[in-house]
Amino acid sequence: MRIKTSSSVVIRLILWLILLMGGAIYSLAHDLHTPLFGSVSFHLFSALLGFMVMFLAFRAAANGGKELSKGRVGDIPRLETNRLVTTGIYTCMRHPMLFGLMLLPLGWALLLGSPTFITLIAPLEMLFIFMIVIIFEEMEVRKKFPETYADYARRVPMVTFKPACLKKLFLTK
Repeated sequence: MRIKTSSSVVIRLILWLILLMGGAIYSLAHDLHTPLFGSVSFHLFSALLGFMVMFLAFRAAANGGKELSKGRVGDIPRLETNRLVTTGIYTCMRHPMLFGLMLLPLGWALLLGSPTFITLIAPLEMLFIFMIVIIFEEMEVRKKFPETYADYARRVPMVTFKPACLKKLFLTK
């Protein structure tokens, strides 16, 4: 089975994997002999928190993706749209899937229990992911739906922390 998708999406996915794996390798090598990394109670707490964060990240991606699939009409590549989606969670924020996926580095860091990854690398990776959204995602969508997206962008923020929107993002119906 061959999955059709654009090269832009493939490049972003590969970049994400490199970030997550590279951050893990660097951080684990750095933290291997630190006292906190050797603490069982720290790892148990960190792993529990990590599972919760990963669950929320994947839930947000699934909920956003489910709504975003309404923007696919006809035979177009996977993870692409040819209709602007402004319903469901997209009434609250313009990039709900990526907002959720920005949590992946933190969740992964917590699962690994690496203090360096949790406090330094994951926040930098999250910032990098946000910059990718600002630069590439916004640019692509503005090019695809110029006037419609400009109006939508004036009304709806990129992301929001409003409780009602977060509930819509992280809970399934």
